[in-house]
Amino acid sequence: LDDADVSETEMQYLYQDGGDYWFMDTETYDQMFLTQSQLGEARNFLLDSALVSVTFHNGAPIGVTPPTFIEVGITATEASIKGATKDGASKPATIETGHTITVPMFVEQGDVIRVDTRTGTYVERIRK
Repeated sequence: LDDADVSETEMQYLYQDGGDYWFMDTETYDQMFLTQSQLGEARNFLLDSALVSVTFHNGAPIGVTPPTFIEVGITATEASIKGATKDGASKPATIETGHTITVPMFVEQGDVIRVDTRTGTYVERIRK
């Protein structure tokens, strides 16, 4: 059996153009794009200029790993209901990448939160 030619390269996410997501190698400055299907769920957590790990097999990209935690703003969510925080209630919220996650009732539009990209879950609200 031949050894698999698998490597990881740190790349910076640049921008999205239609269904293509553009990345730049942080050492060589070479640019490449990946499609939505190649990115999978990782596309839900790509912030401009974020550093990601791109896995290559025989020179072809096969996966992207975003940072484990990201700090991201809430762009849309329902208004909080007084007293709803006592029972651990939650609500949907759209983060600045366009992805929707579940957050506690006290989180409001404009808040910055930490999200675990491995599970896509809310971790905490960031106070700045």
